[in-house]
Amino acid sequence: MFGKVKKIFFTGMFGIMYISFVAQIVYVLGWAGDISNKMLGMGLLALEWLVLIAARYLSKRSSTGAQYNGYNNRRR
Repeated sequence: MFGKVKKIFFTGMFGIMYISFVAQIVYVLGWAGDISNKMLGMGLLALEWLVLIAARYLSKRSSTGAQYNGYNNRRR
């Protein structure tokens, strides 16, 4: 039961973060002003994208690691 709720919650949260990321790109490219502000905004968005990918990877890794907890994290 908790696994289904956790899966729906994290899928929804990552979906919201992806939509937010796209909205931030549109904002930076459309309304940031001069080129230096646009480059700074795109640089910060690149860092945010890396954090988002790392969070997604760690979330999936922890969920599969919990499934094999009785086997010392080795899949058989």
